[in-house]
Parts: sequence; C-alpha cells; structure tokens
Amino acid sequence: MAINWSSLGVDFHLELPEGGARGAALAEAVRSAVRDGRLAAGTVLPSTRVLAAELGLARGTVTTAYRQLSAEGYLVTAQGAPTKVAAVAGKQVRAEPAPERHGRPRWNFQPGLPELSEFPRQQWLAASRAALAAMPASEPGFPDPQGHPVLRAALAAYLGRARGVLAEPERIVICGGYSHALAVLATVLRARGIGEFAFEDPSLRRYRDIAARQGVRVVPLPMDEHGARVSELDSPVLVTGAAHHYPLGVPLHPARRGELVARADVLAIEDDYDGEFRYAGPKVGALQALAPERVVYAGTVSKTLGPGLRLGWLVLPSELVEPVREEMYYGGQVTNAIDQLIFAEFLESGRYDSHIRRARAMYKARRARVLAALEGIPVVPQGIPAGIHLLLMLPPGLSEAECLGVLHGHSVAAESLQRSWFSAQGRPQGIVIGYGAPAKHAFGPGIEALRTALATACR
Repeated sequence: MAINWSSLGVDFHLELPEGGARGAALAEAVRSAVRDGRLAAGTVLPSTRVLAAELGLARGTVTTAYRQLSAEGYLVTAQGAPTKVAAVAGKQVRAEPAPERHGRPRWNFQPGLPELSEFPRQQWLAASRAALAAMPASEPGFPDPQGHPVLRAALAAYLGRARGVLAEPERIVICGGYSHALAVLATVLRARGIGEFAFEDPSLRRYRDIAARQGVRVVPLPMDEHGARVSELDSPVLVTGAAHHYPLGVPLHPARRGELVARADVLAIEDDYDGEFRYAGPKVGALQALAPERVVYAGTVSKTLGPGLRLGWLVLPSELVEPVREEMYYGGQVTNAIDQLIFAEFLESGRYDSHIRRARAMYKARRARVLAALEGIPVVPQGIPAGIHLLLMLPPGLSEAECLGVLHGHSVAAESLQRSWFSAQGRPQGIVIGYGAPAKHAFGPGIEALRTALATACR
C-alpha cells in the first residue's frame, strides 16, 4: 500500500505491504528508503504522534518501529529532539570525480559570452518586484504562444527606437533565444515547401546544424570584405548577420543590402545578435527596416544580459506570423510569461537602456585594451569596432592548431576560425577571441596571458 506523509513540510512516499505486522512493515519501508538513498542522512522524520495519525497506526506501533531502526543504526533518537536519519546509514553512493582543474583553461577568451558577473541583479530584482506587484491574478495561466502582449508592445517601441526596426506588436513573436527561433523558422518554412537555406561562409556551425535538423538543406554563400556576396545567392532563404558578421566582424555593404532586399524571391533571416554594441562610426541599423515583408528580424538578450535567460524575439513578415504562432503553440515551447513581464518592465522603466550604456562603455574599453596588448605581435585584427569578439588572422607559417596549442599551454581559451567554414581546406588561418567572457578581476591578467601566449606562438 502506497502512503505519503507530509509532516514538517516534507513530502515523502512509503510503500507499506498489505497485511502482516504493521510495525514491522513500517520499519522495513523506512529501512528500504534509507538504504536506497531516498531518505538522506540528516533527514528529519515526523514525530511518532504525527506519523501515527497520518498512517492510521497506533502511536505505540510507530514508537516500536523507530526504536528498532535506532538500534540497527538507521535512525538517531534523543529525548526532546527530532528523530533523524543516521549519518552513517543509507546507500553508499560513489561520487563522480570532479573534473580535472588543470585541464580547464584559466583565462577564458571563448567568444559568445558577455561578462556574466555584470548582470544587473539589483535592477532586475527591482523590475521583478514591480512586475509581480502589478501582475493580474490570471497571469500564471496558459501564456499566449505568440508572447505576452505587454512585452511585445515594449519591444516594438524599443526596437524601433534603438535598432530602427519597423515592428508592430502584432508581428512580434517571443521565443526562447535565437537557436529556438531558428528551429521554429526552419520548421515553418520547410512545411511551406522551402527546403534550402543559405548561410554565410564562414558562420557558426551550430546554427547550420539546427536548420539541417529540421530537414532543411544548408548551403554556403561566400563572403569577402564587404560581407556576403549577394550576387551569388541562389537559395530562397539567406541567414545573415548583416550588421556585424560572426566571425569575420564585417557589416553587409550598403550596396549589397539594397541588392538583397530588392530580391523578391529571397527571404532574409537577420541575426542581430549584438546590434547594441557599436563603438565608433555610424551605427549600422537593422536590415529589416528596408523590407519588412522580406526580412525576418531576430534578436535576443544573450549578449546584453545573458544566454541563461532564454529570451529572444522575431519580427516577422505578416504572412509568417500565424504559421510561426501555430508552431510555437503545437511545439509546446512557449516562453515563461512571468519572465516576459519582468523583461517588459525592465525595458519600459529604462533599466535596460541604462545597462546597455554601461555594458557598451565596458566592452569598448576592453576592445581597446586587447588591441593595445596586441601591438608588436604579427597578428592582424579584423572587423569593425563592434560586438564582443575579435578575429585575429595569423601570420604565414603559423597554423591554428599550433597557435591554439600554445594558448592552451598558457591556460588561455580561444576559438578556431576553421570551425566556422563549411570546408576548412585551404582557408586562411585565424583565431577568434571573445573579450566579454572574462570577469572584471580576471581581465587584466587574462590579457597579459593572451599577449604572452600569442607572442610565443608567433615566434
């Protein structure tokens, strides 16, 4: 017979066999739970009076069972103190060994992460309190698969102001980050008969794999110093980092922007992953504003706040709104409504803008420190002053494998450019460093380690 107890605020499930001596059955049930590890050492058990009432047993029966278990070393009992599971009792679980610390680089310059210790905790807490205080009682119910109307309205205002996006709330869908957005788009477009996506070459392999897993054929579109070679595009969909390409760091040239949006036979998916971070020259606005019915705009908070929030958005051509909304609904991956309300408050209160300004100043300074540290080392930085990554082209005769090996020997982590090509054969050699990831206290020493390692490799 399955019995649950919930005394002292703890829920626990016991299996008591039918018939037989009830005290012996209770003792064996507790004994088994301790041996199996379901009752951990130090767990406080209900008093004999409470447990007897919950299980419908005589108090003396429970007292006898507790005494027997105490004598066997399973429980610890003391006058005036609660009964607990003994520290030496229970299943002896062999813990998995911790990862070897010496195998993990000390200085993390992997691209893709912001400075996570700079997450605005107090401001987010204030937004959480304000959002929860104003939240109607109905909000914890089933969320709108398109996203909460409050957040969609706040995003429409923010994106229009900060990124030049033409974004009515009705055309916005909230999703769980860019990976989720891309998977949903690939699924929807595949169902509409679009079976091929072009990705810029190079580009992040993970995103190409996500599209391919949805049944889409993925093909490369070559790049040069002006961005994607739009004239060579022969696919119905292009996935592009038009404002700041990863990893090359170049924007799509204005002439090619015009050429792309003039193509009535092409849908562009614009990944505006770090559009808020520009450090010099005119800001590069969103491609979407040039052709809202032929460009899908995708944005997230992964680089501004942190990827762990899993918050992103799509601004869609009108004909894709309902199909994407349906895929969100039937896919069962609707984003948490309360988190959406908190982020909406964060936007509307101006806290997000304040955080972006602070982060922009920090990353601008970090980029300058990296470039200053690289002076005199024969690597060639590429890309416009933007974002939180930097591509370093290596001198002739130095391979990525050799360079990364030296960096690893100095406990410095970076990324290989080769991983981003469709085919790495015959490609130029380079490494990608992310200057967002190191914590504030580690950035200075990390830069010194990076400089030393690169100087050693180039020798």
